[in-house]
Amino acid sequence: MTKLIKIAALSFLSLALASPAVAVEYTKGQITKIDAKQQKLTIKHGALKNLDMPAMTMVFKVSDEKMLAKAKEGKNIEFVADRVKGKLTVVEMK
Repeated sequence: MTKLIKIAALSFLSLALASPAVAVEYTKGQITKIDAKQQKLTIKHGALKNLDMPAMTMVFKVSDEKMLAKAKEGKNIEFVADRVKGKLTVVEMK
């Protein structure tokens, strides 16, 4: 039985490693407001395809407060947003 579990685990691992990485799609946007206390950014953005959302202006949490140090109102950015614990969150920003 242990041998069967090891074979299954190795098979799963080899499939996971062989799968191509999912490409991250950045969305263009502009920071319109920064709320450092709440760790939120208001961003006027293009369509968020991964969230099936049209272009609009909305508030996002940031996944890492270090992003706030790079953020400036009026700055054009490219970012990745996703739902984290049910909240729309910027998970990557450049």
